[in-house]
Amino acid sequence: MPELAVLVGLQASGKSAFCEARLAGRFDLVGKDLFPRGARGKQARQMRLVREALAAGRSVAVDNTNPSPEEWRPLVAAGRAHGATVVAYWFPPDLAGSLRRNAVRTGRARVPEVGVHATLGRLRRPATTDGFDAVYAVRFDGRGGFEVVPVT
Repeated sequence: MPELAVLVGLQASGKSAFCEARLAGRFDLVGKDLFPRGARGKQARQMRLVREALAAGRSVAVDNTNPSPEEWRPLVAAGRAHGATVVAYWFPPDLAGSLRRNAVRTGRARVPEVGVHATLGRLRRPATTDGFDAVYAVRFDGRGGFEVVPVT
């Protein structure tokens, strides 16, 4: 059965590093940052890629901030429509840490600080009542890896 992993957290919270360390090779990676900067219809394109992968029986990880139900609701619906297990990976906000990591990014990877603050204002912890089969909190473990624990 395919799995749909929805990553939820601030910019520079470790979502992409987590995908690379824990999900790469087992999940198709989808995220709006992977599309060209000026691309139109990013949301529609992302949803098409998610549906195509799930329909083919492949697991998908959606690496965006996904800060609120407005962003994750269509993803959950797509997962349900394809019989996937839908899991949220919650990166609890650490504004100072995100701003520090973001400050050393270069080029397109660096997000204006106002964008990080705007995301923080919309950020909500996902729950199983949002339609997720499971929700896990992800934190840096201090040794270059991640600690992943169920959220109850």
